[in-house]
Amino acid sequence: MGVFSFFHELKTNVSPKRMFKALITNNHDVLPKVSPSIKNIETVQGDGGVGSIKQTNFGDDAHYKYMKNRVDFLDAENYVSKFTLIEGDALGDQLEKICYEMKFEDTKDGGCVIKITSDYHTKGDVVLKEEDINAGKEHAMGLYKACADYLIANPHVCA
Repeated sequence: MGVFSFFHELKTNVSPKRMFKALITNNHDVLPKVSPSIKNIETVQGDGGVGSIKQTNFGDDAHYKYMKNRVDFLDAENYVSKFTLIEGDALGDQLEKICYEMKFEDTKDGGCVIKITSDYHTKGDVVLKEEDINAGKEHAMGLYKACADYLIANPHVCA
């Protein structure tokens, strides 16, 4: 098994508190409204806190059917979350799991920077292709930007 780590960040004009709520603690309410490919997000185990498992179900026209993420760490005061993609067709036959850490940090203008570390754990001696990683990264960044736009257009959401 190999581990390939990637780091990226995104600046938004939305506060860390609202972005954290929208993408982490209230994602089941917000993300299906933001992305037409997300049918729903349901907690299939636990109460949403550490150890819980959330399943994201995608619509018929989406590239994937579903994925399950386990919540590994949650700090709502400092806006930090760690979670692991443990099941779903996004893992394919090359990945055992993907571990994520997301930090939402204040910026001087009232927005935030989302700092994301992704650790891809491969099966066997698989070597990941950069274009595959970039495609997933671009999709995620598009979702985060769409979420920020939604929050700006709807100031009462996650306030």
